[in-house]
Parts: sequence; C-alpha cells; structure tokens
Amino acid sequence: MQTILYVILAIFLFGFLVFIHELGHFTAARACKVKVNEFSIGMGPRLLCKKSKKTEIEYSIRALPFGGFVSMDGESEVSDDTNAFCNKPVWQRIIILAAGPTMNLLLGFLLMIVLVAFSPTPASNTIAKFQDVAISHVCGLEVGDTIIEVDGTKVHTGDEVVYEIMMQGYEPIDIVVIRDGKQKYIPDVSFRTDVQSGIKIGLYDFWLEAAPKTFGSVIKHSFFRSCSTVKMVWDSLAGLIGGRFGMEAVSGPVGVIQQTTQVAQEGDSFDVLYLFIVISINLGVMNLLPIPALDGGHLVFNFLELIAGRPVVKRETENAIHAIALLILLGFIVIISVKDVFRLFA
Repeated sequence: MQTILYVILAIFLFGFLVFIHELGHFTAARACKVKVNEFSIGMGPRLLCKKSKKTEIEYSIRALPFGGFVSMDGESEVSDDTNAFCNKPVWQRIIILAAGPTMNLLLGFLLMIVLVAFSPTPASNTIAKFQDVAISHVCGLEVGDTIIEVDGTKVHTGDEVVYEIMMQGYEPIDIVVIRDGKQKYIPDVSFRTDVQSGIKIGLYDFWLEAAPKTFGSVIKHSFFRSCSTVKMVWDSLAGLIGGRFGMEAVSGPVGVIQQTTQVAQEGDSFDVLYLFIVISINLGVMNLLPIPALDGGHLVFNFLELIAGRPVVKRETENAIHAIALLILLGFIVIISVKDVFRLFA
C-alpha cells in the first residue's frame, strides 16, 4: 500500500512539472493575445473537461499523466485569424515557445534555493583534510588548496568540485588551485575509481571546508549548483552520443516515476527535492534541444525566420517535419518505456 502511495506521489510530481511547463506556454500565449483552443494536462482520452464561457478555452485532464499540451489556433495549420499563433510577429512566437522550458528552469532554480537554504551547511571548494591513502594528495594537492578549475572546467563550490571529479576523474585530470594566494597548475591528478550502473566514475578522496551560510552564499551555491545540474544534462547527452553511457542509462516517464518512487522510499525529503529539481531542469534543457517537434526545434525555424526576415520553408513543410519528428519521438518514448517496464520486473 505504501509503495502505491509513493507511485501516486511520483506521478503527481511529474504531472506538476508538465503543468508548469504548459502553464508557461499558456501564459505567454494569452499575454500575446493568441487564440488558445485547449489547455490539457496529460495525453490520451479526456477524463475531465470544462470550457470557459468567456474565453471558449477548454481546460482538460487526460488519462495518461505523461505529458500535456496547449493547443493554439494556427500552431500546426495555416489560419486566417489575426490572433492565430502563425500570424503573430516572430518575436512573440519565440517568447511563447521559450516560455515552457524557461518555467521549468526557473522552477528548478527557485527550488534549489530552498534546498540549499534548509539543507546542512554547503561545502566550499577548499580542501580541509585528506582521506587515508589519498591518491590526489600524492599527486600534488594539499590541505588549504582552493580548487578553481577541474580539467578545464571552472568550479566555485564544493558540489561542482565533487561532480567534476566524478565525471572526469576516472582518468588523470589537470587541476588548478589557489595556494598561498597564488594560482598553481597541477597536472595529471589521479583519483580512485568505481563502476556504478556500468559507468566508470572518479571518487574524490578529501573533505572540503564548510562554507558560511549567509543570504549571499545561499544564492551563490544555488546558482552554481543549478548551472552544474544543467551541465550534467549536457554531459549525459554527450556521454550517450560518445558511447560512454549505454542505452540502459536512458529512462522514459516510467523510469522517472520508478526512480522517484525509489528515492521517496529510501531517501529523505532533501533527496526527493533534489531529484525533483534535476527532473525539472532536465525537462527545460531537453525541450530546448534543436530537434523538430520539441520547443527547441520550433525555435530554430523561428530564429531563422527572424534572421532572414521571412519563413525559410513553407508552413506546411515545417509542420510536416515536426509531425514526422513527433512520431519518431513518440516511438522512441514507447521503446524506452517498454525497457523501463521490463527492468521493473527484472
């Protein structure tokens, strides 16, 4: 019974993120006076539907809680209505398209502030003490070093230091520190490694000094941890394309709900909140990818139109491209979801 409640919680959280995303599109569309036909949470058959007498917008909840949409007049077809999406100035269309992912990114940042503010004191990027038999100490790192760069990536907080070592420290890396007020370059620093879920990662072998918790430090750590989370999404995509991560590392809606349920059962409230933040930021970043059918794909065509001063392809052709890409994307989601279901019973 408890597991079922956690699953319901996970579905609710996922649905809330979709709602926030679509609310961004909806709010921007209404601000630009675009005619909206329907605002739906979920996909598939309708469960509930209410039509506004004032605006004639249909607000609906559908059976499958794995998506949602804002249906705008002229969004996927040519329309003569001056308030249709396709007839609005290109800069307004860009704002409407970008509003959904932006809401997810903004929500992630605001919740990160809550997480940092109420969690234990955040770690700085200054080494306080080494673990026993620390390889990195042998390679040149010392107590009191403030790490400012890990293998070419600038770091400002302890979370960033730990993440970059995890992602890049599975092989020798170059580190830049501030030591005695001077910048020092330390090449080929090695760390112990581990294999988790088939992925080789680096393990940091020191403790970091605590950072003072002030209003300014909370904002600083929230900002850079959010940036690190965005980078994590990009690193994951790069690792998937480059072959470091296999397809087993990819999860669809079923996998996301399963992971959320597991964290809710085994972790604490901070773990659940962080996972929620990661998923929100992930949705924002993924939807901005320049892939047809996604918001980012639509943005590409609109930016090209903005630069050229006219549509670069016919509306019908663009809509066909997005429709084909959507079918491919839905097929990919189905395949990944089937894999997630089989993994549940493995």
